[in-house]
Amino acid sequence: MDKVLVVDDELNMRLVLSAMLKKEGYEVASAADGYEALQILTSGRIAAVVTDLKMPRIDGMELLRRIREDFPEVPVVMITAHGTVATAVEALKKGALDYITKPFELEELKNVISKAVKTRNLKDNELFLPPEEIERAGIIGASQSTLEVFDAIKRVAPTTTTILITGETGTGKELVAEAIHRNSPRTNNPLIKVNCAAIAETLMESELFGHEKGAFTGAVIAKPGRFELAHKGTLFLDEVGEIPRDMQVKLLRVLQKQEFERVGGVKTIKVDVRIIAATNKNLQKSVQDGSFREDLYYRLNVFPIPVPPLRERTDDILPLVKFFIEKFNLKLDMGISGVDDGVRDMLLRYPWPGNIRELENLIERMMLLAKSDVLSSSEIPAEFNEAPVVGVTQVDDTRTLKDAMRAHIENVERQMIMKCLEESDWNVTKTAKILGLSRKGLQLKMIRYDLRK
Repeated sequence: MDKVLVVDDELNMRLVLSAMLKKEGYEVASAADGYEALQILTSGRIAAVVTDLKMPRIDGMELLRRIREDFPEVPVVMITAHGTVATAVEALKKGALDYITKPFELEELKNVISKAVKTRNLKDNELFLPPEEIERAGIIGASQSTLEVFDAIKRVAPTTTTILITGETGTGKELVAEAIHRNSPRTNNPLIKVNCAAIAETLMESELFGHEKGAFTGAVIAKPGRFELAHKGTLFLDEVGEIPRDMQVKLLRVLQKQEFERVGGVKTIKVDVRIIAATNKNLQKSVQDGSFREDLYYRLNVFPIPVPPLRERTDDILPLVKFFIEKFNLKLDMGISGVDDGVRDMLLRYPWPGNIRELENLIERMMLLAKSDVLSSSEIPAEFNEAPVVGVTQVDDTRTLKDAMRAHIENVERQMIMKCLEESDWNVTKTAKILGLSRKGLQLKMIRYDLRK
């Protein structure tokens, strides 16, 4: 059961909201101000926060700032009778998912909370990096494929070109979008994120383009859409392949003309927005089966950036493991120093169908079960030990057995050399002696496998 945290200094409002949410099937926690809310957030998983704006001690805006810093995966919904729409818009620009105003209708509250919880569930355990990592494009890794992503970011970030980021779920597509925005001239303007898979089809147009007061039942005030909020900045359309076909026509018009009308409005609004889209679908196949417009696909696919799956960049696995251990040492107040050889072998052998997200989950799980300061094979879940070896079972069907075995042997050889180099502090002579190779022979293999400190 998803747990929603209600934060309001009025007891009656907390009771009303709690009753409504419990009726909808949510577990509810409540707090009288931002200070109490932060205490609750540190004690357990919260799917979404619904907070008032004006409160004693820590108000809603400061609570939003703290949540964005310390619990960035938790969506925040502002609910208030104070201020103006401009105040709520400011909250959205600072990271709030949405806002509703008192008095509100039950249906409006249900829709907003449902969207918030879906967003949390879809993005749960996403890889978030500390500010100091942003300078290196916000992505951990030094494999050749990751370096190619870095190069693409550096090349396209200074432009206004529309970008399509593709890759499997959990590969870090959102991080690439953030890196592009932060390295662009728009970095001081908003980066507005929309998860198209988390928005109900009937609300898609209102979410993207906004609505006027009275445009539909529950539209008690005018509300700007995501395109307006992203003016002079960047709009990130995650899971763009989930946009309904009838909405694709309207999205295409905005991409072409940078103008639109709110739902129920007649005034044409012009915006200056840079579009970054992402998908885990094969949009070319969606074009062929008719579920995605061909003209929209080509409008989005001006500069494609494919993000490779983790199994294709095994050089990034151990640096990611180190990062996650440091991250969870802080989060869980632990002192794990690393992993043993058995864990290292499993990490490099496993095919990672869930990519970086799956790796992060595994490290957190193992750290919670750890009996010492080094993660050992005894903490590895059974399903990971039983996984097939990368490079043997997951080979191209057109390759011969001889080719497959050669690729596997080369992969094992490379990992052995890397391990010995690290253990000998990259002393080539010492490593060659351990492996029973000549110094020249080892150097040739290091060149072949692109092994550099």
